[in-house]
Amino acid sequence: MEKAKVYFTDFRTKAFGDGLPTKLKKLIKKAGIGDMDMDGKFAAIKLHFGEMGNISYLRPNYARAVADVVKELGGKPFLTDCNTMYPGSRKNALEHLECAWENGFTPLTVGCPILIGDGLKGTDDINVPLTGCEYVKEAKIGRAVMDADVFISLTHFKGHEVTGFGGAIKNIGMGCGSRAGKTEQHSSSKAQINEDLCRGCLACQKECANNGLDFDEENKKMQVNQENCVGCGRCLGACNFDAISFDFSAAVEMLNRRMAEYTKAVVDGRPCFHISLVVDVSPNCDCHGENDVPILPNLGMFASMDPLALDQACIDACMAADPLPGSQLAENLAKPDFHDHHDHFTNNRPESEWQSCMEHAEKIGLGTRSYELIKVK
Repeated sequence: MEKAKVYFTDFRTKAFGDGLPTKLKKLIKKAGIGDMDMDGKFAAIKLHFGEMGNISYLRPNYARAVADVVKELGGKPFLTDCNTMYPGSRKNALEHLECAWENGFTPLTVGCPILIGDGLKGTDDINVPLTGCEYVKEAKIGRAVMDADVFISLTHFKGHEVTGFGGAIKNIGMGCGSRAGKTEQHSSSKAQINEDLCRGCLACQKECANNGLDFDEENKKMQVNQENCVGCGRCLGACNFDAISFDFSAAVEMLNRRMAEYTKAVVDGRPCFHISLVVDVSPNCDCHGENDVPILPNLGMFASMDPLALDQACIDACMAADPLPGSQLAENLAKPDFHDHHDHFTNNRPESEWQSCMEHAEKIGLGTRSYELIKVK
């Protein structure tokens, strides 16, 4: 496979000159976003709206810049993300939209509609068949994401407590999975029910297609049928009371490989474009209700047609940078008994692992790790 092209620009601007949103527009135009047929097409722009209390997510100004370019090309953009599998401020569409609005993402600020990809309860998904993959036969992807004619990922590149870093592949694969899809990637276990929280409303049982839930008429509580439950996660989205959970039992390597395969389900067979901003590189995911100081400097904006090459370029830029003083990464390295892995992401969270994701993504044909970096001023 020939080298992929990855376009790059830094965060420097001149006094009284163009701002960063304008610089981002220039970058993505140079990277070839205009080569895609946008005329009259629905374009999903996938990004993370940030958890309540976290302020390291991408500013709405960057999303507005991308949406404006799509509209210039005749497209119909909308911002999207799918609901989370864990309790929080983004587990259903109502709370998710309120969180997005409070974090500054409104149709007025971003210049386009905002749709939650997997619907009100996280159950509005499409089973996308996969070929050439090893772990996922059908990926459960948010319906609005798959209904779009064009797919664009806009990623905040950052550290992550499990997958080492959160880049384009994580933004797409994990982010576009419905609540059931996220459960499938994270867990190899069956549903668990907290009877103290169960209201006996039967909503979860209506979503189960495998007779995996039995209702105890005497106690008015739902129970898991261990023989029939397949761990699909459909019940998770149906419960409004957080009574259902799954053990995050999948090994990190398995999680990474499933995530790469989910990414392939999203991008295969349609025009795609990918953008990553290495800015405010927090040590943990934007799903946290807080953020720590950045572990690395603001390094730049990257864009490519290839999500794997894009992640590799961002990794290489991060590895070449020096840790920021006072960060979690710097503090880890300063510990007298700390083993230096010569890898910023592993040093940041030694329990994390990221190589398996990149290796598997290349194996299944998601893209290439070989790239040509083209600098845009």
